[in-house]
Amino acid sequence: MSKEKTTKASDNLKEVEHVLTTAELFFEKNAKLISIVFGTAVVVALLLLATHRFYTIPHEAKAKEQIFTAEQYFEKDSFNLALNGDGNYPGVLDIIDNYGRTPAGNLAKYYAGISYLHIGKYKEAIDYLEGFKTNDLLLKPIATGAIGDAYAEMGNKEKALKYYAEAAEVTINSFTTPIYLLKQGRMYEIMGNKEKALSTYQTLKDKYADSNEGRLADKYIARITATN
Repeated sequence: MSKEKTTKASDNLKEVEHVLTTAELFFEKNAKLISIVFGTAVVVALLLLATHRFYTIPHEAKAKEQIFTAEQYFEKDSFNLALNGDGNYPGVLDIIDNYGRTPAGNLAKYYAGISYLHIGKYKEAIDYLEGFKTNDLLLKPIATGAIGDAYAEMGNKEKALKYYAEAAEVTINSFTTPIYLLKQGRMYEIMGNKEKALSTYQTLKDKYADSNEGRLADKYIARITATN
């Protein structure tokens, strides 16, 4: 080994020793602080684990149990009972109040929004549906489109159109997309924008011809072209 390489290796060794010495001095000087920080981190981790095991999991299980009857009322279109309960079992409004942070509490917001939409309380429907968070491929566009329906019932055509367009695109599929393309096209017609309506109906016909809505597209296209 050359003298130059030996010197370089020696310098590197001294540098490593210096770093190690510095680290040792730091830990010796701050041992108490490091111990406190580490101990606190351990305590916090244990508390989070205990909270999840002894509170979050049972809380979520209770919420799921509590929402069962309200879901049955919702499926039977008994929307007032779904919202407010029947005196023996809670409705989704109580579920939201008591278990709002759980998955069941979140789903209860969807049920509440759709229920309010059906009984004609459109502002409440919008509030709850906007609070509902999901990545479900079907529920997400349905909730978004229902907000559009509420705005349409309130006479706010621009907002309704915005949410119909969003519902048609948020998750592209052969079930919900044609539904909201048709609603989007009809809203364009109501607003007097025949060009946009025709384009939307044509997209519906071209891409979703096998859907119920796609089979109606020709009728709407013919209606527009006949009046031009």
